[in-house]
Order: sequence, then structure tokens, then C-alpha cells
Amino acid sequence: MIAFIEGELVEKNPTYAMLNCSGVGYMIHISLNTFSKLPDSGKVKLHTYLIIREDAHTLYGFWKADEKNLFTHLISVSGVGPNTARMILSSLTVDEVNQAIVNNNVGALQSVKGIGGKSAQRIVVDLKDKLEKEGFTAQENLLQSNNTLREEALTALVMLGYNKAAAQKIINQILKKNAGSSLSVEQLIKEALKYS
Repeated sequence: MIAFIEGELVEKNPTYAMLNCSGVGYMIHISLNTFSKLPDSGKVKLHTYLIIREDAHTLYGFWKADEKNLFTHLISVSGVGPNTARMILSSLTVDEVNQAIVNNNVGALQSVKGIGGKSAQRIVVDLKDKLEKEGFTAQENLLQSNNTLREEALTALVMLGYNKAAAQKIINQILKKNAGSSLSVEQLIKEALKYS
């Protein structure tokens, strides 16, 4: 198993990064969360998980070990493959996924493209105990408390021409940064527009 790769970042885009490690170029599939943390160039270290199939050896990379840990949990669930797990980690932060699972928040998982009701329930049922053993406890969920605000702001940003996944990510960052303070929809949209 390749636990991590450290090397010069040659290329990055929202779905993969290419690292030059002692003259060998590694193409590593990444989530949007990892993409947002990567610098434009320089030396980087990604925690990796190698999936071997008959037709391909695919490396998945993560900025932090906790994202890799959650990825391994997600792919252990029947019906959740590596690309689905990566989609979940691109749409929600590690904390949001962990909280959605321990809070039985099936709706938060269903908000991810390609995750239906049965898959979301299976993820919660299979992983809740594992995450609780790792020390995650149910809390007031950011996703639940700001759901209407989030949806209204997201709709407005999409109508303004923003990519839905990118807009969700920006809104999540703003809500996390302003946790505890009550933002209006207008303030949330104005803050999001500053990110462009």
C-alpha cells in the first residue's frame, strides 16, 4: 500500500493532481476539498489510497489523513465505490459528512449528486457505530440549522451563473466562518460574491 506521496506539484485540476516524485509522475485522483487546499506549485504531500482492479491501478489522494480515513470508511459501504466516495468528499467537508452520519442526517447525504435515499441510509447504518467509536458525537448540525438559508443562497448563486458544486463549497465556508452569528440570505450572497 502506498501511504503517501511527497513530490513537486506539476499539474492540478479539480479532479486530479500530478506529482513528480524523483522523476516519476503520479496521477492522483482528488476531491474538491483537497483541490482547494493545494498550492499552485511547489512541494506537496498527499495521503494516498491505492485501488487495484483488473483493468487499472488508481491512486486517490487526500490533503489530510482524516479525509483518507473517511474515504476508506465510505468505500467499505456496499454500493459506495471510490468515485461516489470522492463525490461525497467534494460536496461536503469531512466534518459535515461525519456529523451527517452520527446525527442520522440522511438528507444531508442525499444532497450529494448520485446518492439516493437507500444509499444514504446504508452509509448511516454502516458507519454510525464506527465513527462513534472513533470519538465523533452527535451535535447541532450546521447543515440542518442553516438549511433554508443555504438553499436560498445556493439557488440565487446558480441563477447568477455559478457552478452549483463551487457555490455549495463557498456557502459552506462562509457559514462555518460565521457560525454562531445570524446571516441573512442577502449577506450570505454578498459574501459569496466576494469569493469570485
